[in-house]
Amino acid sequence: MSFYRDLRDVLRGPRFRRLFATRLISQFGDGVYQAGLAGYIFFAPEQHTTAGQVAVAFAVLLLPFSAVGPFAGVLIDRWSRRQVLVVSALAKGAVAAATAALVWSGSDGAVFFATALVLLSVNRFLLAALSAALPHVVPRHKLMMANAVTPTCGTFAAFAGAGAGAGLRLLGGDGAAGTALILLGAGAAMALAAPAALTLGRAEIGPDLDEQADRVRAAVRNVAAGLADGARHIWSRRPARYGLATIAGHRVAYGVATLVTLLLYNNTFTSGGVAGFAGFSVALAASAAGYFAGAVATPWATARISADAWIALLLGAGGAALLVFGLPFAPPLFPAAGFALGLVPQGVKVSVDTLVQRHVDDAFRGRVFSVYDMLFNAAFVAGAGLAAGAVPRSGTSAAAVAALAAGYALMAACWTVRARALRRRR
Repeated sequence: MSFYRDLRDVLRGPRFRRLFATRLISQFGDGVYQAGLAGYIFFAPEQHTTAGQVAVAFAVLLLPFSAVGPFAGVLIDRWSRRQVLVVSALAKGAVAAATAALVWSGSDGAVFFATALVLLSVNRFLLAALSAALPHVVPRHKLMMANAVTPTCGTFAAFAGAGAGAGLRLLGGDGAAGTALILLGAGAAMALAAPAALTLGRAEIGPDLDEQADRVRAAVRNVAAGLADGARHIWSRRPARYGLATIAGHRVAYGVATLVTLLLYNNTFTSGGVAGFAGFSVALAASAAGYFAGAVATPWATARISADAWIALLLGAGGAALLVFGLPFAPPLFPAAGFALGLVPQGVKVSVDTLVQRHVDDAFRGRVFSVYDMLFNAAFVAGAGLAAGAVPRSGTSAAAVAALAAGYALMAACWTVRARALRRRR
């Protein structure tokens, strides 16, 4: 079944359309905001970023998600998820405007980063609520196609937002005024997600507190216990456990690859500044095309082969692509590597999201997706940190690329063994 047919199919549901619109508007604003941050932090004209500086920036911007995640998961299993979406969207818009004011005033220190952290932490609540709400707006047998089209379209909305941010930079220039204009536009887009969420009923997207309600309320009083509940629930569901382990392994590799790519475009392929940002944007555009291809291919492929076999095939192809397109460190080839590193994670993530949603109870979905988010971000930062000591300032490291390819090959082998075992059992 084609991506467009899947999209048309799930869009027939009015509740899905409302949730989908909330995601697209919010992630468009996220893309604008991320474009502003990337230009301001990584591609300032006078800056030639080192591996350590990139790793520290990722840690500052992403690790707090691991602290916010447990609270987000427990609370969205107790609060109206519709209300979480509305309040989070409005809060993000206000904080983005505050970030723009700080940039305009020349603040780029601790207060600036703290404001960015607040916004990105609030975004955890919104994204976790979107994921936990999805099974309420589509039938169970359509979860695979819904998981293929919604994050993919959300990612494209973010890429479109990044493109809009780049356009705003052309209007405002490279300085503080240009960045402030981008961040202000991002805040306006983020706030518009609130009216979209209000088209859903207050209790329409859960949580279903009739399912093990006592345990849910106990988790509100004890966040650590709630997180442990989510982890135990994942561990008791083997497909979800294997899927999240694979996501963590892939994100470590993706952290290394992102750090290498930023350094190459900032210090080797270009002299940084607008040229570096433009080159990196080309790689991101290729990655976006890969995301789209992964979303189109995954429902079609999993209708013909098992999800386990498809994950194994994707991971093996990702390792091969890194060796062929990444190892030469040639600017014309790097977008092809970016395409592969868009296709592989999207195909794997769609499959894993569906495994998790199908094999966990709704009363635990918020906490499970918070554990998911923790792994997603902490593993990325761990990968960047591991690479920081080994990758030179130029970004050219054959050993790092070879290690990534070996990691993909190992994960592919594990999923191949699992796919064969399941086939024999059937």
